[in-house]
Amino acid sequence: MSRALLLEEPGRFRVVPADPPEPGPGEALVRVAAAGLCGSDRELYDGARPAGFADYPIVPGHEWSGTVAAVGPDTDPGLVGACVVGEGFPGCQGCGPCRDGAPNLCAAGYDETGFTRPGAFADHLLLPARMLHVLGPDADLRAAALLEPAAVVAAAVRHAALRPGETAAVIGTGTLGMLALQLLSAASPARLVAIDPRRERGEAALASGATVFLGPGEAGEGSFDVVVETAGAVGTAHAAVGLVRRGGRVVVTGIPADPADHVPTSLLVTRALRLHTVFGAGPADWAYAVRAFDSGVLRPASLVTHELPLADFANALKLSASPEAGKVLLRPDWT
Repeated sequence: MSRALLLEEPGRFRVVPADPPEPGPGEALVRVAAAGLCGSDRELYDGARPAGFADYPIVPGHEWSGTVAAVGPDTDPGLVGACVVGEGFPGCQGCGPCRDGAPNLCAAGYDETGFTRPGAFADHLLLPARMLHVLGPDADLRAAALLEPAAVVAAAVRHAALRPGETAAVIGTGTLGMLALQLLSAASPARLVAIDPRRERGEAALASGATVFLGPGEAGEGSFDVVVETAGAVGTAHAAVGLVRRGGRVVVTGIPADPADHVPTSLLVTRALRLHTVFGAGPADWAYAVRAFDSGVLRPASLVTHELPLADFANALKLSASPEAGKVLLRPDWT
């Protein structure tokens, strides 16, 4: 028997029993070890996802880790028993973006685990085996549940292309910001500044690789070669553009709640900035994040502050929105 947390509509969920799905050709069945909550899961619960980016009823859960329990026909039997994480966007595999290695930008439309297809707030998860990334046999599956946000950060870091000796800043010290600090610090920057109004985040930011922790407005305008924005708060994209030097690189990952928030085109053009944005992560980003995790460069375990069983979803939601919480995990493997 298997269980799944079914969000029937915004604000209404229940844990339902079900037989584990049978993997078909090319598919793998994963026993979920841990699944993380993030702001998009709260949006899903509240009914605040943009039109076309949620499909109810839905089993949420797009950040996860687990062990392969079974595989279907025409699938490598050696996967059974492997510790794995997995990509969220299956893609149509036929359009231009998919063939370019970006199923997260599939021309057939948005389709993602945990939002439009069943996710990992369940005992088992069924997905195409080609989306799996195998971890080392002794992998910390608790920490590995953060590899989905780490893959998003990897996309940002790859765009940023930070070189040794350059200066960088990260705006926001939530999960994405802390992971960005860890990956950017591996490039040996001359200065790596974390920026956040929450002073209590400073110690953790320094532990994640920042050389300095500052509040908004304390860093000099035009001071950095690279700025990575991870906060998604009103004005943070504009702040990122202001902090980078002329000819520098800015990567924006956050989506502000206020759609009127904008960055003037004149700032981008007159300062000859290279601006990148990130939506989800592709296979190369996942491979980057998994390599960094396996090698110890990426250390997400310290970001986990709470772990709860699947049935405590309501409490997990509340905790994930609290300012003192880091990453909150649901543990379907806890009974």
